[in-house]
Amino acid sequence: MPPVIPPFLVGLIVSPLAKRLLKPLVRGVVKTSVGIVLEVKQAAHEAGENIHDLAAEVAADMVAAQSSGDGHRAADGAAPSAEKGEAVDRGDDEARGQRARAVATAGKAH
Repeated sequence: MPPVIPPFLVGLIVSPLAKRLLKPLVRGVVKTSVGIVLEVKQAAHEAGENIHDLAAEVAADMVAAQSSGDGHRAADGAAPSAEKGEAVDRGDDEARGQRARAVATAGKAH
């Protein structure tokens, strides 16, 4: 019959060895995991910025198309508006341009 070794003696001998071997292994796993999480977070942030920039560009293009579409209607022979109406149209175009610039600027600020 083999000699019986109490489990606490095995623990006393094995625990320092396990600590020396497992600590660098666990540290490497944690370090790698944190690195991966940071890279994924950065990639998600960049993707969000790209989507926001794309949305701002599309909005600016749509505003530009609408304002150029209004100008084509007036130039294509629509009934000329009164002086007061022209001033209002010009004000609307300026407001649209300001909104388009604000949208484009907001897209690049993020």
